[in-house]
Amino acid sequence: MSLRITPLTDPTDGPHGRRHAWLASDADSIPLGTAFLRLSTDPGQDHLAELTLGVHPVERRKGVGSRLLDAAVAAARNDARRCVVAQAEAGSPGDNFLAARGFRKVLTLEYSRLPLASVSTAALTEIIERPHSGYRLVSWQGTVPDDLAQTFAASRRAMDDMPMEDTDYGSVTWDVDRVRAAAKAVEQRGDLLHTVVAVVASTGSVAGFTELVIPGNGRGDGQHYGTGVLPEHRGHGLGRWMKAESIRQAHERYPDLGGLLTDTAGSNTHMRQINDGLDYTPTHSTHMYQLDL
Repeated sequence: MSLRITPLTDPTDGPHGRRHAWLASDADSIPLGTAFLRLSTDPGQDHLAELTLGVHPVERRKGVGSRLLDAAVAAARNDARRCVVAQAEAGSPGDNFLAARGFRKVLTLEYSRLPLASVSTAALTEIIERPHSGYRLVSWQGTVPDDLAQTFAASRRAMDDMPMEDTDYGSVTWDVDRVRAAAKAVEQRGDLLHTVVAVVASTGSVAGFTELVIPGNGRGDGQHYGTGVLPEHRGHGLGRWMKAESIRQAHERYPDLGGLLTDTAGSNTHMRQINDGLDYTPTHSTHMYQLDL
């Protein structure tokens, strides 16, 4: 089979990275597969390249994926990257492909879904109304209010120690500008960002947060983006408290929303217990693979 790999470049670099792309096509210019490589430019992740690769099912096992992979890995090496990471659903063709081409499995992610039609509002209310001495819940849609912006950005370090197993993921540094830019990006694509935080009553500072993105039309499934509690505030049930309030709001405000999706590292037993206790149902798992360059 005659195969052509055409390199493409995203015309606009993002604030935290740039992206390369490749299109595989045959002699008749029919697309066969694609590869995208995101190169982070943040100081804590400038060693990392993130790969997304797909081949049409009919064209698999013909060398298309290998050629796309070679192009992406060469680009990562030319950019002095330390590793390439890629994700595939457990047991899928991509799972087998990455394992056979020198990638090692470094992380398992467990995916779950909460069907909103089966949510017990009484059970949620019981969790939410249970006193959490010294803390109160605050929520907003879209960009963080100015009076909470600094401590909300600072609270993002709650994710720094989330279990990443053997992944050479590095670290992400958050400031107010980045927090606002992330909210703006959700808004620009037409989705709705909802945030619930636990605030320290005595200082007004954010102790933890949970984020939920809802499709702009209020239908389909929402996606949890992250839940974290600062280490000095753990052990008070704040994660479960915030997430319960986030579910309650989604259930109340979006009657046509089908469910809420979440993913958690397989080794993150604490968050998985929270999800299980809130009646999230496991759906599937994916593997994160890493190729060390």
